[in-house]
Amino acid sequence: MIIPIVAYGDPVLRKVAKDITADYPKLEELISNMWDTMYNAHGVGLAAPQIGLPIRLFLVDTSPFADDEELTEEEQKALEGFKKVFINAKIQEETGDAWDFNEGCLSIPDIREDVKRKPEITISYLDENFKEHTETFDGLLARVIQHEYDHIEGVLFTDKLSSLKKRLLKNRLDKISKGKINVDYKMRFPNIKKAR
Repeated sequence: MIIPIVAYGDPVLRKVAKDITADYPKLEELISNMWDTMYNAHGVGLAAPQIGLPIRLFLVDTSPFADDEELTEEEQKALEGFKKVFINAKIQEETGDAWDFNEGCLSIPDIREDVKRKPEITISYLDENFKEHTETFDGLLARVIQHEYDHIEGVLFTDKLSSLKKRLLKNRLDKISKGKINVDYKMRFPNIKKAR
């Protein structure tokens, strides 16, 4: 089932999400709905806060990046078929020299900006079967995971921009929160004026 994606301006996107346990209600169904929602919106990642749930759950499928001609064959292979659920994730370490990459977000449609992030992360998490993992990822994989991880920490990619960039985007962000934007997927806007 496709769930509306919460737009910029909704307080749920600013909450530090809470850990969940294996008995979280209808978790399997929730994960399935999140995949449907993400694919419907042509995303490569989706975090629970983006559908209005302040819980530490996000999923990533980087397959769409595997066709990028600018990547090495090795990078393409790593991205192809990389599909994972991350529950109660905690980034242990971020290393290397930060690099710029153009990012966008399903909660902030039509805005893309260069964001600096470190190239390598070590992250511990539980998969959908609540099996523990600690893994190291680099390059684009690390970046997609960092972006989704930020969501469960109440952080948006626009927070990482310079204050000048933020000022320049302010009107566009206000319009998104008011639903004054065309999107081809279901969204929920926090600041739509209710008709009387």
